[in-house]
Amino acid sequence: MSVLRDYAATVSQPTLPLSPSAEAVRYDEFVDADGSLRPGWKALAAHALSLTGEDLQRVDGEIARFLADDGVSYLRGDSGPQPWQLDPVPFVFDAAGWSPLEVGLAQRAELLNALLVDLYGPQNLMREGIVPSAVVFGHSGFTRPLARASAVDPHPLLLAATDLGRDAEGEWHVLADRVQAPSGLGFAAENRRVISQVLPDLFQEENLHRIDPYFSALRAALLSSVPAEIDDPRVVILSPGTLSETAFDQAFLASALGFPLVQGSDLVVRDGFVWMKPAGWPRTRPADRIDVIIRRVDAAWCDPLELRGDSRLGVAGLSEAVRRGHVRLVNGLGAGVLENPGLLPYLPAACEYLLGEQLRIPSVPTVWCGEPKARDSVLSRLRAGDRGLIVRTIDEPRKAFSEMSADDLIARVQSAPHRFVGQDLLPLSQTPVWSSTDDLGARIDALPLTLRAFALRYGSAYRPLVGGLATVRESPDALPRTKDVWVLKASEDDPDQNLTEIAPAPTARSIPPLAPRAHADMFWTGRYAERAEDLLRLLLTAQTELDQPRAYVAGRLAESPRVLLDVLGRLAGMRSLDPEAEFRSLLLDVRRPGSAAHAIARLREAMEGVRDQLSGDTWRVFATIDRATRALRGSAHPHRTAESGGRMLSAMLSLYGITANMIRDTGWHMIEAGRFLERGLQLSELLATGLAERHAPRAERSVLEAVLLAAESVVTHRRRYRGSMRAADVLDLLLLDHSNPRSLAFALARLREHLAAMPASTGSTRAERLLDHLETELAAIDVAALDAVENGRRDALVEFLAGVTAQLEQLSDAVTHLHFESGPPAVAMTELSLVELMEARA
Repeated sequence: MSVLRDYAATVSQPTLPLSPSAEAVRYDEFVDADGSLRPGWKALAAHALSLTGEDLQRVDGEIARFLADDGVSYLRGDSGPQPWQLDPVPFVFDAAGWSPLEVGLAQRAELLNALLVDLYGPQNLMREGIVPSAVVFGHSGFTRPLARASAVDPHPLLLAATDLGRDAEGEWHVLADRVQAPSGLGFAAENRRVISQVLPDLFQEENLHRIDPYFSALRAALLSSVPAEIDDPRVVILSPGTLSETAFDQAFLASALGFPLVQGSDLVVRDGFVWMKPAGWPRTRPADRIDVIIRRVDAAWCDPLELRGDSRLGVAGLSEAVRRGHVRLVNGLGAGVLENPGLLPYLPAACEYLLGEQLRIPSVPTVWCGEPKARDSVLSRLRAGDRGLIVRTIDEPRKAFSEMSADDLIARVQSAPHRFVGQDLLPLSQTPVWSSTDDLGARIDALPLTLRAFALRYGSAYRPLVGGLATVRESPDALPRTKDVWVLKASEDDPDQNLTEIAPAPTARSIPPLAPRAHADMFWTGRYAERAEDLLRLLLTAQTELDQPRAYVAGRLAESPRVLLDVLGRLAGMRSLDPEAEFRSLLLDVRRPGSAAHAIARLREAMEGVRDQLSGDTWRVFATIDRATRALRGSAHPHRTAESGGRMLSAMLSLYGITANMIRDTGWHMIEAGRFLERGLQLSELLATGLAERHAPRAERSVLEAVLLAAESVVTHRRRYRGSMRAADVLDLLLLDHSNPRSLAFALARLREHLAAMPASTGSTRAERLLDHLETELAAIDVAALDAVENGRRDALVEFLAGVTAQLEQLSDAVTHLHFESGPPAVAMTELSLVELMEARA
């Protein structure tokens, strides 16, 4: 049965409200008051009304899988990464319904830009009494170091976002302006990509505005926002880091635009300009100047010298570089004042003063408590227990006072009325939402909807994104569930995003620089990938040996499984004497250093730090591993351990194929350098433990075969050495054979190639000298001497491999010092003593 048809029938009966929590009549986005479909849905009726519950259940599962494969998450507070939620039922506009909203959004962006110029420049609005000065100066987003009589940039607002909601009559109202570091474009594009794949018939039913051209316009606008004399502008996206709640959105934007994603520690201000910090800073002078910064860090945290002294997210001296006009910030540091809800009551008058126009989209009804009449009205409504009123400060989240009693809130308002506003609670429109997690089973719910719209200054005007990001919530504190926003074209010939022509970007080849932090993340990506792969192969080999008929002899473990378990113990310690429990711990316990789970978790963290540099296929690897992990946690059967471990190993092997297709820049060389350095370490541990003892002939052969299996060289050995299995031959193959990719000699040779490709390498750096020494020592070894047995042990082999391990660890430290270190770690200004501050200024 069609679930949307049922929804339409239910909503059109006012005596049978669909949502039992509904407290007011709401505008429905799917069905008109007379029961007919809204204009946008009428064009899609043929396919939309044929969707059954089984169809939507299937699509919902496919959406979850696609989002997991792309690694889409949303970080919220201390709860860690949460899966991104996307509803299968889109939010649809027809062309006629979108057009007035588009005009209003363009006007609002122009108004906000003019308002920003005035507040930091001539301040005519405050001088004329149109906007109270206490509203502006009392807001933490007003950045005083940037206020001056003449603004350098007449267009400080390049990208704006606006949160919208409909009232009961279907009229749009602005709920909030998001202009400081507007987020959501990446999420909106990801929603469109997923929905187009899971609902192809519905998606192709009508001509929709594609989103891709908007990103092209954004890139062109950013490149053209610098002075004309800069031929090859350098643009970066400044992120708070991988723990930001919108880290995926930032990485998506960086990848889509082709600009590096950086953190504050990657940048430095020198001579009034912003530079990419080089390895070896401050001994090394910076060479890569940054011209445009897309800011995703709140202004207060951007400069510890002039703004928040306890910030470690910003760049010291950034405010001065902005004042000098040496770097363009998108959006400017002072834009946060526009998010002040205390400005909303004064925007109609400001619009008439600045633009000579009437404000087209009204804000949600808001009053500023700094005015006596407004304050008295708010206090009166609080005393009456008016549930339709929200009281909040001008620069704190709404929920900050949601649990406070009316009496306490009244006392707060009376103590500092200029800090508070009162807002009417808008009865937001409702829209159909698919629910498959309720105890009552899968069904369609009606939930309130908000729309985040975007506007970009492209050319001489603001161009709204034709579409946006729609959000529904079951409650104010619930995780957001989003919808793809479809805007139908009036004609098939209409250009996407109404952009008839996008200015071509410069065609000259540009190689964006990578910061030392990014190189370090790449290096550890290679190391953790190799560590996880080798440990998984070792674990699976041990499991195979334990499954053999003669795994136990006289109640004791046979030599080959015992040796492999000893190697695992050397690498990850031992938590249990039961092999099955031990294997499960190695696959599942992310808090166990040395375990496969720990290596995979650290690998994910390292790759998140350079997500903008990686293929989207990368995250399919982790989605596969996550599914294998869930299957293992949900089953206690022993066979599940080997099966899940095998799926994890296959995923790790596919990662090697993904990185193999990367462009051969310094980041790729660092991944490969880390991979081969770690391969040398893992091989040394395997041989030092696995071949330390000499066993009886039959057990010796079994051990040697197990070691070769764990080193992925058993097939090569069989082809090279057709006689009996000898330890000397195994050592020759795994230590000295330059044609064997799993040998130590091969790993060191590749490590040399990749280190030599780094800009800081000269051929005589400490890292390269250490590598020279290790290669020379390896070439001079006598395999027969290493194979010599005394008192049942190969002590010479163990001693040699211990030296190899120590030298590789020293080599890793030398690589870190040469290529990754960029000065001392950031220290908050508030933690420095007065003497240290005076010495720093001297």
